[in-house]
Amino acid sequence: MKRISGALLAALAMSVCGASSALADNPVGFYMGAGVGQSTIRSDDPDYGYPGYFNDHHTAWKLIAGVRPISLIGVEYEYIDFGQPGTHRGYYDTNYYGSDSHPRASALFAVGYLPLPVPFFDIYGKVGVARLETDITTTVPHSCTQGTSCSQAAYSYRHDETENKLAYGAGVQSKYWGVTFRAEYERISSKYGDPDALTVGATWTF
Repeated sequence: MKRISGALLAALAMSVCGASSALADNPVGFYMGAGVGQSTIRSDDPDYGYPGYFNDHHTAWKLIAGVRPISLIGVEYEYIDFGQPGTHRGYYDTNYYGSDSHPRASALFAVGYLPLPVPFFDIYGKVGVARLETDITTTVPHSCTQGTSCSQAAYSYRHDETENKLAYGAGVQSKYWGVTFRAEYERISSKYGDPDALTVGATWTF
């Protein structure tokens, strides 16, 4: 009995020492990582050109850095590129029209984690502010008189917009040996597309 008690005390002491050592090495739970997935950009704003509605998908990628000083609360910085989707008719068509959009954002989030009794698994929500940069290139056809040939090419104009907007999201993650695998959805509120992304990624805790 004494031997068992001694072994339990030794194991407990080793666990405490290990936890203390990990805390000393990384007292604020600092992590970095990256993700990739699919974005959706939509808008009925006139800046998206004729006919004035835009909805398309593209590949998105992002870089992540964050801290989690306590189990329920963290802070996360993110740079996300939503890709450059576009929709148009044939380029050599004199009735060519369409839009090409490239939104990118730097975002700072407050992250809240549910107090789950399951180890190594988290469900979380995030809300913050994003500095969204959107480049919109719209191509429209030249007007042609009915009954005559029209050889003039279509023309393009560009609109660049930078704005600070609400960003929010939610996700799940699971941690194995310092590497955390996550899947999450994020969206930025903006009349220039409301870009959102569904991504999978991984972070590494230092």
